[in-house]
Amino acid sequence: METPEEKKDNTGLIYDQAKNHFLGEFPSILPIEQAYVHIGMFLGWMLENELHSEIFEDEEAHQVIRFRNREITCSILSALWDGHLGGDLFSEEGNEFSIHYYQSGLYRKDYEAILAKGLPSIYHVKDDWENYEQISVKILERYEAWKEKSQ
Repeated sequence: METPEEKKDNTGLIYDQAKNHFLGEFPSILPIEQAYVHIGMFLGWMLENELHSEIFEDEEAHQVIRFRNREITCSILSALWDGHLGGDLFSEEGNEFSIHYYQSGLYRKDYEAILAKGLPSIYHVKDDWENYEQISVKILERYEAWKEKSQ
């Protein structure tokens, strides 16, 4: 067990930001909200699997409840956080998994293979619960494999 002094500080990590996609390969014909979908799907999974930081325990708790109740979609969830996906949003374990899975590019490969196959880009993926459930199955599979390996 780590002492508080040995605890890793991942709060400065930035895994992704929607604004970076606006400046890159984002298709101008799509609504801007589409840049938030892939980020929101990962963020939503992390929230539903209790890998979030204490930030979500306070004033933002109602947004988590709204997401879990399917009252807001993944893109809206991501937009509430300005499209930011960073270490400040996740627990220590959440950050370790995010480094392994999201930052390594493995999440994007899975996202493309499962949801964007046959589409012009990852930004064309529909922000709906069916797609969220599909990618959630893969994220859980990756998480369980990572967890088993890291023990």
